[in-house]
Amino acid sequence: MREIKKVTIIGLGALGILYGHHLSKKMPKVDLRIIADRERINKYEKEHVYCNGERCSFTYLSADEPCEPADLLIFTVKYNGLKDAIQAVKNHVGEQTIILSALNGISSESVIGQVYGEEKILYTVAQGMDAVKEGNQLTYEHMGILCFGEQEPDLISDKVKGVAEFFDKVELPYEIDTNMVKRQWGKFMLNVGVNQTVAVYESNYGVVQQEGKARDMMIGAMREVIALSEKAGVHLTEADLDYWLSVLATLSPDGKPSMAQDVEARRPSEVELFAGTVLHLAKQYGIATPVNQKLYERIQLIESQYK
Repeated sequence: MREIKKVTIIGLGALGILYGHHLSKKMPKVDLRIIADRERINKYEKEHVYCNGERCSFTYLSADEPCEPADLLIFTVKYNGLKDAIQAVKNHVGEQTIILSALNGISSESVIGQVYGEEKILYTVAQGMDAVKEGNQLTYEHMGILCFGEQEPDLISDKVKGVAEFFDKVELPYEIDTNMVKRQWGKFMLNVGVNQTVAVYESNYGVVQQEGKARDMMIGAMREVIALSEKAGVHLTEADLDYWLSVLATLSPDGKPSMAQDVEARRPSEVELFAGTVLHLAKQYGIATPVNQKLYERIQLIESQYK
């Protein structure tokens, strides 16, 4: 396993800025590449990108610029930008490239794997960050951790060890998980509850961190994912629910999940990735998911009222 030296990130949303800014202070500027289209690059270079008040110093490449393949490629785009992103990174994928996808949901790894090969991919979950992005400014209190591992349970491969060594070197908080499919479903359960409920209430984490209707709605949506996980053979439990609620409790009450930020900015949200996926699986398994049905309808209504 060769040492990770060249890193590419695609997607300068909250996670892309968070990890990009951290890595930019820990490795040579030329070895960290941010992929974006030419129009975006011009905007970034003119207006700059800021993380907790510090100006980010990034090396930008457009998709068609020739370059050495990345040793580590990190996807931090929104799900609805994944297809374009997969095409945009083609010059950055070589034989030895390891791919991490920090996207929400439970399907991005297989989508990327169909194009570049499952063997390049480590399953990944980004959790515990409370980053809020407004315009070109990102602020956060908690960086959270990147959890990663092989899809196959109980296996710590050379790829996993290589990424861990690199993250140790650049001091990026991480955790190796040998049951990543369950971890992904757990994060999916959290997102289905938190992202959608906070978006519908047009509020922040604080609204679901305290007892009340919003928290009840969130937990109801999460329990529907537990029921689906049984049918899918993943077997989430109430103990998993408690674990993810404890992760939620660590976040800044003023922070907001990405979907609430989308609704505030009147952007299309990832509702199809959350309630949309739940409703699709519910139909497949013959289970009723009334809370997610309600959330789906409410968020679609909110989006239909954008001017």
